[in-house]
Amino acid sequence: MKVRTSITLLFASIVFVILVLVCGSVYFFAYQSRIANIHTRLNNRAITTARLLSRSESFDSSLMQQIDSSTTLTLQRKTVEVFNAHNRRIYQFTDVRGDSIPANAAMLDMARIRGHVYFSLGERDVVVAHITDNKVPLLVLISAIDADGREKLRQLRWIILLSFAGGLLIAVAAGYLFSGRMLQPIKQIADEVNEISTKNLSGRIATGDANDEWNYLSSTLNSLLNRLQDSFDVQQRFIANASHELSTPLAAISSQLEVSLLKEREATDYRTTMESIYHDVRQLNKLTQTLLEFASASGHPAGIVIDLLRIDEILMRLPLAIAKISPDYAVVLEFDDLPPEEDRLLTWGNEDLLLAAFRNIASNGCKYSPDHKAFIHLHAENETIVVSIRDNGPGIPAEEASRIFQPFYRTKSTNDVQGFGLGLSLSNRIIKIHKGTITVDSVAGNGSKFVLRLPMAVQFKV
Repeated sequence: MKVRTSITLLFASIVFVILVLVCGSVYFFAYQSRIANIHTRLNNRAITTARLLSRSESFDSSLMQQIDSSTTLTLQRKTVEVFNAHNRRIYQFTDVRGDSIPANAAMLDMARIRGHVYFSLGERDVVVAHITDNKVPLLVLISAIDADGREKLRQLRWIILLSFAGGLLIAVAAGYLFSGRMLQPIKQIADEVNEISTKNLSGRIATGDANDEWNYLSSTLNSLLNRLQDSFDVQQRFIANASHELSTPLAAISSQLEVSLLKEREATDYRTTMESIYHDVRQLNKLTQTLLEFASASGHPAGIVIDLLRIDEILMRLPLAIAKISPDYAVVLEFDDLPPEEDRLLTWGNEDLLLAAFRNIASNGCKYSPDHKAFIHLHAENETIVVSIRDNGPGIPAEEASRIFQPFYRTKSTNDVQGFGLGLSLSNRIIKIHKGTITVDSVAGNGSKFVLRLPMAVQFKV
């Protein structure tokens, strides 16, 4: 079922319930009013009859017959019966000969107890009244057909039914038009989104000036499109750069082998070629391993083994890991500000990935610093573990600081140094997987300081 149809049916259902309540209430109160009115009229007539009959010196039965006959225009098929204290009928009048209401002793006794008894017999309304304000208590049974009241009630019933049907039809039409107008912005948004493809991600949805839910939806979709476009741009740059980085050593290897096979050469020439090829293969292998680490760090945390780790123990492995990269590199650990509670150094994470993140940043600091040293400081702030890695390198220009975490991006000052431009991007992804953040504070020509923040294990599990 379409949303427009659902909204129309819902709107019509609400109006249906409202109309039922309103029309039902109107008819109910009109019906109760007719009942109360006829009962009052019959009761008043019973009182009048009893009072007139109690004055036997001035009124007799024949005179009462004439009086009752004069009211036939307002009350049809009227019957009047009067009983004394011994349930003996002392007066009777009927508009139609032989027409009467059967009265039994139980009914009369109940009227004496309650004072009045009201009931209906077909279309006739009946009142049995016990009149005690005269010299002689009398029971008056009076019945009649309220033709005028019932006719008005029937007219009202038809008016209500026609109004109900008309109102329901109007509600369905109004609901259909209202739902169409309400859903029109969604259709426009859907049409604009359909025009956006992977080849045209620059298109955006018009938000308008109204500060409403449609504006919020359009803004949210635009934000999503911005993130998708950024992801596609990063992916395209990553594929282009990775292809270039992989093809360069492969092309070098292929060309060297092709040249070597053109003619017979001396053993020393082959050795020189093999050493060059070996160097290119090592570079290719290193790039492949880095790409594998990058792909692993780009995965979902649910696919990574998570353990309870101590950050200081991971950092203690850095000097040896950095020395394996180059014997000229050195890492200085500054653990003079550690918290006294050991659990404030615990976090949930993957040890190999965190070590890779710290190693990449530290090795960059050693690579670009004249003294080939990186200084690592560890401390705790509230429920966060803070690792600071600083160096004495050339620093990062302000205009390039926002792009250093992009894959394969390298600053202009480091283009002459060997590298792939994946280290910082890999570290950034690893820290994000561990629910942490990484920021950089750098001034060109005055070194850089990377600050990595990780949640303590006492806060929550990754």
